This record gives sequence, C-alpha cells and structure tokens, in this order.
Amino acid sequence: MGEFAGTFLRNRGAAVGLVVLALVGLAAATADLLFPFSPWDMRGGPFMRPGEMDLLLGSDSLGRDVAAGIAYGARVSLLIGAVSTAVAVLVGITLGAVAGYAGGVVDDAIMRFTEFFQTVPSFLLAVVLVAIFSPSLSSIVAAIAIVSWPPVARVIRAEFLSLRSREFVQAAEVLGRSRTAIVFREILPNALSPIIVLASLMVASAILLESGLSFLGLGDPNMISWGFMIGAGRSVIRIAWWMSVFPGVAIFLTVLALNLVGEGLSDALNPRLARRR
Repeated sequence: MGEFAGTFLRNRGAAVGLVVLALVGLAAATADLLFPFSPWDMRGGPFMRPGEMDLLLGSDSLGRDVAAGIAYGARVSLLIGAVSTAVAVLVGITLGAVAGYAGGVVDDAIMRFTEFFQTVPSFLLAVVLVAIFSPSLSSIVAAIAIVSWPPVARVIRAEFLSLRSREFVQAAEVLGRSRTAIVFREILPNALSPIIVLASLMVASAILLESGLSFLGLGDPNMISWGFMIGAGRSVIRIAWWMSVFPGVAIFLTVLALNLVGEGLSDALNPRLARRR
C-alpha cells in the first residue's frame, strides 16, 4: 500500500488532481455551511458582478448566488458521476466476466449485444433515454450507466480471456473449485487494475454527459447543476459572462483532475508501463 501511494504521489499531475478533487468534494460536502440557503433563492439584484454585495462570483438573471449554485451543483455532478459509474462498472464486470470465462456462443452473443450499444453515439442515446423517461436524477443516472458499461465489459472480457488459461486458474479447476469461486476469488481480483483506472475516467465522462444533458434542459428540474447554470447564462454571456464561465471552469477543473488521477492510478498499478514513459 505504501509503495502504491508513493508511486501515485510521485506523479505531480496526479497529486494536483487529487487536491483539486478534494477541494471540489469539500465544497460539495460543506455547501450547507458555506451557503446556508437554497441556491434557488434570490440573494441580490440580477446580473450583479462578482464581488458586489458579498456575492463572491456574482448573481444570475434572477439574482441567485452563482457561488452557491456551483457549490450545490458539485453535489449533483459528483453524485451522478459516482453512482452511474458504479452501476456501469457492475453491469460491465458481470457481462464481461461471463463472456470471457464462458467463451463460445455465450461470448459471441454478449459481444454482439455490447457492439450494438457502441454503434450508437453515447450522448445521443443518453438524450433519447432521458427524454423518454422524463428528466430526473434516477433517469439521468440510468441513462449514463446504460451508455457507459460497454468499455468495461470489453476490458474485463479481455482480462478474463488472458487469465483463464493461467496456471493458478487451472490449479483451482483441478482442485474442484466451483466456477463462481474461480471467477470471484481467482480471476476477478487480478483483472481489476485496468477497471480502477477506467472507472476514474468514466466518472469524468459521466460529469460531462450530465452537464450536456442539463445544458439542453434535460437535467433534474429540482436540482441545480453546472450544466444548467451554463445553459441559463448562454443567452446573456456578453453582459454576464460569469454566469457561464465559472460553472464551466468548475467542470473543466473537475474533469481534468479526474483524468490526472486516472493517469496516476495507471502509473501506480502498472509501474512497468510508467517506467517506459
């Protein structure tokens, strides 16, 4: 564990990304303390510039605090990113493990099913799914999870195809262990390294997808989000640039931090590849 942490922290980008993520998480966790009011409340006049009347990042067209919206919006983005990624990883691991270990017709059927989802652009499919089931937190999470699981399934399948012929798996089969025990105790723990890295990148993609949906008006109408704030400010960006710029910076920094952390995890979990760079 100490070696893993040391390798991870030696990557300066990963360390910076971790700090940025910690700050975003802290802002989300303490939003109620930093801004003890609803982000939908009017706190001043419309289009107040940053710094006016104790409004750190200014106000929007209805006098709502932009800084409060960013803090509360961090909760929505991180929640949707984490939950949708967890669901996608669970579905992808299940299907990929079955395909990789069973092989044959089962493998072909699951891979054709996976390819069907990959032929449709992810964002367009997410838009259609959210529009069909009406915009809500649960429908957004479900839509993002549905369009995100195929890469996980393919990676897990490839790992299982590589590992199922290894000596330790053959030894477990000779000892008479069940297929379930072999999959979950022998193969899966050795196949998780690339999934951990992929999951960090999937969270970033999920945040971008949610922001895009909210920008188009397909976000949860009861919850403020960064994408909604950018969409609300796009028509007045010339006179109130801060309405779109600050939420956009929040998305940029969070996604960049997640990608840097993913690179650090890749280096820490695959030190041989890191040394070749």
